[in-house]
Amino acid sequence: MAAKPLDSVVIVGGGTAGWMAAALLARALGRAVSITLVESEEIGTIGVGEATIPQIRLINAFLGLDEDAVMRASQATFKLGIQLNDWLRPGHSYLHAFSDIGLPQGGVPFQHYWLRERAQGGTHDLWAYSLNAQAAVAGRMARLEQVGGGPLTGMRWAYHFDAGLYAQHLRKVAEDLGVRREEGRIVEVELRGEDGFVTAVKLERGARIAGELFIDCSGFRALLIEGALHAGYDDWRHWLPCDRALAVPSARVEPMRPYTQASARGAGWQWRIPLQHRTGNGHVYCSGFIGDDEAAAILLANLEGEPLAEPRPLRFTAGMRRQVWVRNCVALGLAAGFMEPLESTTIHLVQSGVDRLLKLFPDARFEPAVRDAFNRQTRFEYERIRDFLILHYTASERRDTPFWRHCAAIARPESLQHRIELFRACGQIFRDGEELFTEVGWLQVLLGQGVEPQAYHRLADALEPSRFREFMGNLRLLIRRAVDGMPAHAEFVVRHCAAG
Repeated sequence: MAAKPLDSVVIVGGGTAGWMAAALLARALGRAVSITLVESEEIGTIGVGEATIPQIRLINAFLGLDEDAVMRASQATFKLGIQLNDWLRPGHSYLHAFSDIGLPQGGVPFQHYWLRERAQGGTHDLWAYSLNAQAAVAGRMARLEQVGGGPLTGMRWAYHFDAGLYAQHLRKVAEDLGVRREEGRIVEVELRGEDGFVTAVKLERGARIAGELFIDCSGFRALLIEGALHAGYDDWRHWLPCDRALAVPSARVEPMRPYTQASARGAGWQWRIPLQHRTGNGHVYCSGFIGDDEAAAILLANLEGEPLAEPRPLRFTAGMRRQVWVRNCVALGLAAGFMEPLESTTIHLVQSGVDRLLKLFPDARFEPAVRDAFNRQTRFEYERIRDFLILHYTASERRDTPFWRHCAAIARPESLQHRIELFRACGQIFRDGEELFTEVGWLQVLLGQGVEPQAYHRLADALEPSRFREFMGNLRLLIRRAVDGMPAHAEFVVRHCAAG
């Protein structure tokens, strides 16, 4: 016998997380399920997340949105990757670019051919074989799906946008799909006596909003998942010690780079994100090694344009809820956990959480097996992102400040240590299940952080020397020609998606 399907969903909190969840659920479930979003204009949103990764384009496609229209509405620019400055050592820079790198041959990943070339005296770095990296360095952009009609894949891009404006755009989409918004501050969470399930939230103005499934998008306050249901929290500061950030907008300056910049500082790092109307900046740091005033001074001293506001503080604890789904409540966004925005995963974790919820959407029984699968998959995703971030800190050669000496002494999780040891031994990388970052992403950060393979796969020597030189040279030539044919990033934005 089929169990009763759910009829109502209540989302607590707006912002990017709440309205993204509302729009995606409404699009997927239709009007058979009533969706209500409760938010208060008196409570601000964090709203510092302005850089994304390519998976966000799937949201636009699923919602049937025009990319250029979304970019105009959110003052967006294109993002081809992240430039990481001073992470390995002061003065060193590398890119984590989104596109594929080179071409595999005979089942052998491309890095082994590049390692062969380098062992034979080649001087081209790995990023000479990345279309995104070369376009980013040249400040160019094009929607290129393929290079030269051959097997070489094209560009992969994400966005830099104003998160508040993007949330407004999603709100309009959600409301057009039937989502009902309730304004008001929540003063009580009502729990059912026999099993502790959430039955309703009560607002300051006296309204009672009842539902069957509750989604907590209330940010760091975690009103439902922690405040009412006491899920618990796994603190990861022993691996990721940064616990504060300051964010400030500054005037737009040229060039409008098609990439995010993350520059290491003495006790953390600083982001720079170019939007059409301004630049987003922030300083992520560890309060155990630097004071707030000094952190603000470093942030302001390293702006490229004039500041447009006072730095806004943010305190956080890296980690995640011990359970992200408790009883009939699912947490998304900052209510579920916090990964510092070094690799722009904050918005993606909301997106993947909604996708996972739709795949495991419960009925009125709220079967424990469904909940447990959700929690298990969510933890796996968070832990693999955690490992990727830890790599940036612990593989650094920097010892010039107490913070970096502290990072050098951090004991890595076994899952990360095994990956590093395998790559160092033989240059191989294996993607673990459905983890977010691909082999190409791991490759760039491992090499960028100075982890060098001691050997490459012997099958990379199967190509006869003249064919090998031709293969590598043709890849570089195809990429160079493709980039030369692209317009400047700013020109492309003006042509396709300039905001009013």
